[in-house]
Amino acid sequence: VQLVESGGGLVQAGGSLRLSCTASGNIFRINVMGWYRQGPGKQRELVAVSTSGDSTNYADSVKGRFTISRDNAKNTVYVQMNSLKPEDTAVYYCYANIHTSYTANYWGQGTQVTVSS
Repeated sequence: VQLVESGGGLVQAGGSLRLSCTASGNIFRINVMGWYRQGPGKQRELVAVSTSGDSTNYADSVKGRFTISRDNAKNTVYVQMNSLKPEDTAVYYCYANIHTSYTANYWGQGTQVTVSS
């Protein structure tokens, strides 16, 4: 299984970005798909996740600004990030809990998001 991310970049404070992540491989079912981030000198933290039952969970710091969505037919998860702040600067990692012949956690390679003030 491979997770491939796209959509990071440099944006000014108040701007928007959309990240995409597509899973490929011998996938039977994607249980959870979402995003984590790791800022400079910080631990990796949850941003937003979406379950196969369409429930979502957001970090308090992004509620009302970020929206996660999934295209199950394409094994793809998106996060629309609006009203970006400098403190959103981080490497954003796609995460998925996927069942193939067994269930495991997978991570993307990370994509840099930089928000300038």
